[in-house]
Amino acid sequence: MDGTVLVADDDRTIRTVLTQALTRAGCKVHATSSLLTLMRWVEEGKGDLVISDVVMPDGNGLDNLPKIGQQRPGLPVIVISAQNTIMTAIQAAEADAYDYLPKPFDLPDLMKRAARALDQKRRVPAKAPSAAPDGDRATDDLPLVGRTGVMQSLYRLVARVMNTDLTVLISGESGTGKSLIARAIHDFSDRRTLPFVVAGASDLEGVDGPSQILSKARGGSILFDEVSDLDAEAQAKIVRMLDSFNENSPRVMATSQGDLMQRMEEGQFRQDLFYRLGGVAINVPSLRERVDDIPLLSDHFLARAERDGAQPRRFSEPAMDLIRAYSWPGNVRQLENTIRRLVVTSSEEEISLIEVEQVLGNQPEIETFVGGGDGEKLSASVGKHLRRYFDLHGGVLPPPGLYQRILKEVEMPLIEIALDATGGNQAKCADLLGINRNTLRKKITDLDIRVTRRRKLM
Repeated sequence: MDGTVLVADDDRTIRTVLTQALTRAGCKVHATSSLLTLMRWVEEGKGDLVISDVVMPDGNGLDNLPKIGQQRPGLPVIVISAQNTIMTAIQAAEADAYDYLPKPFDLPDLMKRAARALDQKRRVPAKAPSAAPDGDRATDDLPLVGRTGVMQSLYRLVARVMNTDLTVLISGESGTGKSLIARAIHDFSDRRTLPFVVAGASDLEGVDGPSQILSKARGGSILFDEVSDLDAEAQAKIVRMLDSFNENSPRVMATSQGDLMQRMEEGQFRQDLFYRLGGVAINVPSLRERVDDIPLLSDHFLARAERDGAQPRRFSEPAMDLIRAYSWPGNVRQLENTIRRLVVTSSEEEISLIEVEQVLGNQPEIETFVGGGDGEKLSASVGKHLRRYFDLHGGVLPPPGLYQRILKEVEMPLIEIALDATGGNQAKCADLLGINRNTLRKKITDLDIRVTRRRKLM
């Protein structure tokens, strides 16, 4: 790689190591222990890349990022810091850092990131520097991409709760990244050197299930995945487990796609477990609630595909407009899978509107499903059916339990058709529906759906 790198760190050893490594790689290096000197170099137009520490004798490196952005738009800055907390990563992201690495960092990893930053500096016009930081940031550092207000609020909440012992309940639609939030809380907490254990219904089975979960966790973190799907017996086991905790016990988190409050009110979820898990409630927004993050997420997935060996790809402006306008019922997971497919099937470096239309044409928006003639929407068709159902009772209310009966009427054909489409493959069916595989198995049992495995050519 080539270019001029400005290194600012008050640790002489780090300055020496970086100077030697970058010089051997073919770069010119200017190193300093002063932010004042660094800013003078930037103002003079020196450097193609900045690598800066946060805590310096004459100031905070993060405070300089906006100034660097004003002086030299498009100049990438890699932040390195011994303050290994998610808050530092969040602050670096908010200040438009190209990348963030906690100390002690892996030198080969830093060199790879520096090479990508220098390559981006050569390829990306200065007028559009904002798309690259999130697109190239490694998910190991901050596995959540987004600069919208709702995501920044989410980051701040995560930073406030990560080093507490409070239980955390993470709710949101399928594909929003609930498990990533839990993983980030663990990875940036004081427990990051201890195990992170994901537990589902099958892990709680048997007399020794809970004790085995605790043995695996060893004081780290336990995540109960899709806790709203657990039956009464599994819920009771978690309550007894939590009641046995002492000061050396693991931290507990849970994810839920369903509305736990509603399930509790309907008597389907234990009240004592609800309040034990709800120490801190975190709601992960759907992609529809953060449309402005879609271009950043798209760049992120395109860059990831390129790092994995795919050809470079970019979206045409009309193609991106369509991607932004789509409802994405499967949220970020659906967006990622769609982009991965487009990267493989696109014949040109620029992905066109027609190519996006062809892919999204096989993934109808949830709002445009039709349930009757003349293009009638599913919701309108269901509404007519329900009004007719109430009318048939002649002004008398239907029997109690209507909510679950209606859900069953819709769920059963949906799951049966999805199983048929996937040839009875439950793993593929669960992915198609956007639900947990254990959730699908439970619904198949509860609804008494017959599953037939066969070869499906689609």
